Amino acid sequence: MYSGGVSTSERLIESTRALLWERGYVGTSPKAILERAGAGQGSMYHHFKGKPDLALAAIRRTAEEMVATTTAVLDGPGTPYERIEAYLLREREVLRGCPVGRLTMDPEVVADDALRAPVDETLDRLRARLAEVVEEGKEQGELAPGLDSAEIAATVVATVQGGYVLARASGSPAAFDAGVRGLLALLAPRHR
Repeated sequence: MYSGGVSTSERLIESTRALLWERGYVGTSPKAILERAGAGQGSMYHHFKGKPDLALAAIRRTAEEMVATTTAVLDGPGTPYERIEAYLLREREVLRGCPVGRLTMDPEVVADDALRAPVDETLDRLRARLAEVVEEGKEQGELAPGLDSAEIAATVVATVQGGYVLARASGSPAAFDAGVRGLLALLAPRHR
């Protein structure tokens, strides 16, 4: 699975990321992490204090990746509406769910302030950046001036996260796609 050039700590982090997405915190056992990483029994404790420390590193990496991906889209080319549209329509593994959003449904992650912090920070940063893009759209006259930027940002995030849940429940990305299309229709500039 991993080439010889990837460090053991890197393999452990990436294996933990994948397992957290697939199984959640409780289902991500040290044994499963070591097996997936192709690492020896003492490797995890050599590089990390234990499962919580390794999980935190994995959650931080997942959060950083999500921030980088969303920032690239929201800071990319196009009008504010086009950038929101690009964010909503970007390629996703809809049936797997959001790797960050799924952590909010994990009782062990939510109950642990340290594990929850990168999740909260990521969602806060996403909402803040979306609100800035909405504000730009209002200032440019592309989006309705009466929109509350923070509320629209929260609606965008809720549509994406809720879309993942509906798609997973139905076994089809159609529900996700319908939610996105509906939100885009509501936000569509008046002059389109």
